[in-house]
Amino acid sequence: MRRTLGILPLVLSLPLLGAVPVSADSTESKPRRDRTWHTSVVDADQSFRGLDAVTRRTAWITGGSMTEGGPGSVWRTTDRGATWQDVSPPDSDGLMFRDVEARSANRAVVLAIGPGEASRIYRTTDGGESWTETFRNTDEAAFYNCLDFYPGGRRGLAVSDPVDGTFRILSTDDGGRSWSVLPDDGMPDSTGEYNFAASGDCLVIRGKHVWFGSGGAAARVFHSRDRGLTWRATDSAIPAGEAAGVFGLAFRTPRHGVAAGGDFAAPENGTDASTITRNGHTWRNGGDLEVLAEDVAWVPGKRHALIAVGESGEVGGTHVSRDGGRHWHPISRQGFHTLDCTRGGTCWAAGGEGRVGRLVFPRRQR
Repeated sequence: MRRTLGILPLVLSLPLLGAVPVSADSTESKPRRDRTWHTSVVDADQSFRGLDAVTRRTAWITGGSMTEGGPGSVWRTTDRGATWQDVSPPDSDGLMFRDVEARSANRAVVLAIGPGEASRIYRTTDGGESWTETFRNTDEAAFYNCLDFYPGGRRGLAVSDPVDGTFRILSTDDGGRSWSVLPDDGMPDSTGEYNFAASGDCLVIRGKHVWFGSGGAAARVFHSRDRGLTWRATDSAIPAGEAAGVFGLAFRTPRHGVAAGGDFAAPENGTDASTITRNGHTWRNGGDLEVLAEDVAWVPGKRHALIAVGESGEVGGTHVSRDGGRHWHPISRQGFHTLDCTRGGTCWAAGGEGRVGRLVFPRRQR
């Protein structure tokens, strides 16, 4: 049975903030070493799991309500997180927006996850003032989890849990205006596996290459070099399990990448929660973390620097690696579900209870 592990219940303790735009109520998490997240609560009813940081000033976040049947939401900032605007598509009750891919402050594509018609894709070109629904899944066996675009923003792919034993790939060639299902004869058998819609980064694209991660019966990384038509699957070196596997991926180049994961059934265990590749398709264990990692990102401006975040209930944390993922150091007990970094050493993160974080790496340490 498919476990919607990206939809694990979280504690709801704060009321919905009604003002739009929201002025960030900034706090600072207690640092463990040398970094501090500047956090704010944007919408306490939301679990944010999708994030795209366009610049150090502009970012988009997406989430789903922690109240059953509540609306999913999309938020945008253009002032470094000082204020956030609710730019959600209309009629979003019950939807869970889990991935956002933005080209600018005006252009973005968002994915709502779930079985059957709950999986939908929306597109805006005016900063969220209006949205067009460009895809609605009609196959009850499909459950779309993540999407990404190739350089230039026209070609994009989205991945669904296996249908009839193989992962399903959805594609666009017009920037997300229309979508079609690709043939599955180039996809390895993946019976018993599934994606984790934990962070919006279970599928990532770098150059002409695309990867996605799995868990369940096996924890593997799938790699395609021909625009998603044929795939090669290799062991990720992250332990598999009913609630375990690969949660997020990040690539500095098409050869140098990192996968992050763990086990939602044991979130306090970060052993073997990261893995690295130096050729783009074979993987070996990276350094251990103190807790699971739902997302990972390279820090621009420093060749080997990485940051990883994870959050499951009361268990969470932030780790940094300065050697390409071979070793990790905890810097904060503040955890998040999703993460992205931009030029200038600015990293954004978002998580449960509507929290958004912003961290700037000192220039001398980048």
